[in-house]
Amino acid sequence: MKRNQFNSSALAYLLIAPQIIITFVFFIWPAGQALYQSFLIEDAFGLGSEFVWFENFIYLAEDEYYRDSFGRTAFFSLMVAFISMSFALVLAGFAERATRGVLAYRTLLIWPYAVAPVLAGALWVFMFDPSLGIVTYFLKLFGIDWNYKLNGNQAMALVIMVAAWKQIAYNFLFFLAGIHAIPRSMIEAAAIDGSGPIRRFWTIIFPLISPITFFLLVINTVYAFFDTFGIIHVMTQGGPANATEILVYKVYNDGFVGLDLGGSAAQSVILMIIVIFLTGIQFRFVEKKVEYK
Repeated sequence: MKRNQFNSSALAYLLIAPQIIITFVFFIWPAGQALYQSFLIEDAFGLGSEFVWFENFIYLAEDEYYRDSFGRTAFFSLMVAFISMSFALVLAGFAERATRGVLAYRTLLIWPYAVAPVLAGALWVFMFDPSLGIVTYFLKLFGIDWNYKLNGNQAMALVIMVAAWKQIAYNFLFFLAGIHAIPRSMIEAAAIDGSGPIRRFWTIIFPLISPITFFLLVINTVYAFFDTFGIIHVMTQGGPANATEILVYKVYNDGFVGLDLGGSAAQSVILMIIVIFLTGIQFRFVEKKVEYK
């Protein structure tokens, strides 16, 4: 087969130029600005600034509220990842075994992923509103006093449920693709040997999709760190009493509400370091192959 070869590298640089420009404008330049601002203490009105080196980072390390926000974010991220991945894996298993209406079943499971985070939060607010929510009405029938606007634990549980519900469809697609890739002969051989569905899942299916599971764990953690801002902003605004103020929302509160631009920039740099670390872990380990014996 004849291959086209280009002696000049100008065309290659021309083809990748749009992507390089987009990356520079929307990532490298803002990241550089945030890094520079993290070393400044700026006037709230933008009239002056003072270069203070690492003073903003030292203040964050000593700030009890920031440390609490760190622990709150870790708990929130782990719960969102665990719940969304668990439900997605169970649903993928059922979708794989379904024989009738499988297309409609899969389509309905994918729909929530198309819902914007802000809209997802608004939908759940209507259902769980302390005064008008339909779910709140049924909870009161069972003697459960539900008011997430006053109860911090209920608020955290609600935003975890919404964030996990929003991400189930994404995880479902990857788990379903991974299960489809497993040779049917292996599963059928195990069934002939007398292994039940649960034993086949834990001894064959789950070990073979472990690279996908690890990939989704990293992706869901990053999602919980960043993409849940809209959900929290619509539902709780970080309250009550900062019970749902995770790191990304604290950046917004300190920077745009408290007008602490230097401290907010330092927090964003820390978040960027966390994402780089998680991405490095993903590239380092996600390609590891699983050998089934």
